[in-house]
Amino acid sequence: MSGKEGGDGEGSSGSGEVKREDILSLMDDFIEQVQRIKNILFGMSLSAIILAPLAIALSLYLIIHPSFFAVLEIENEFGLVLSILLASVIAISAIWLFTGIRQYRSMGAWKDRYKEYSSKKEEMDQKIASQFGLDQD
Repeated sequence: MSGKEGGDGEGSSGSGEVKREDILSLMDDFIEQVQRIKNILFGMSLSAIILAPLAIALSLYLIIHPSFFAVLEIENEFGLVLSILLASVIAISAIWLFTGIRQYRSMGAWKDRYKEYSSKKEEMDQKIASQFGLDQD
């Protein structure tokens, strides 16, 4: 029985190493996926920073334009709906702009932390490789 347990112990030790490598590989894949998502969010934040002020400017132009008041006087219901829609566009665009700026700033912080993680990971990989005499790929 003791021989069997020893055999299982060796098998589980090898299995433990494989599991550890799998976990590390899985974590690396997860971090790379987060990096890809970060790039998508970066693009979204840039679009918010560009498009939201454009929507606000267009809405304000329509509100300030002299014909807008003429439309409000002539068309009661349409003018009311148009006013509500323009106010909604301005409010939502302002929120989108604020969110885009905030997201853009957080992307900068993430970029710095990711660079630090990558350099530490590379350093650890080199230490492990030199300690065990492995070639770095």
